[in-house]
Amino acid sequence: MKRRLTPVSRRIFIRKLTVFGFEGPFPGAKHAYMQRGRQKLRIPNQKEIGPKLLGELIRQADISREEWFDA
Repeated sequence: MKRRLTPVSRRIFIRKLTVFGFEGPFPGAKHAYMQRGRQKLRIPNQKEIGPKLLGELIRQADISREEWFDA
C-alpha cells in the first residue's frame, strides 16, 4: 500500500534533504535552493509544504516515496 504524503514544515523539509546529500539552502533570486552535485532544487518560501507540492519536489530531487519515509 502506498503511504500518503502529509504536509511538512519548510525546516523539516530542508533537514531531510541534507540526509539525501543536498547542501544549502543558498540564497537565490526569488527562492532559496539546495544543491547536490550539479542538481539544484528550488525551496518554496512557504512555512508549510503541502502534500502535492512535496510530491513534486521529491520527484524533482530523484527521491522515491519509500526513501522519503525511511529518512
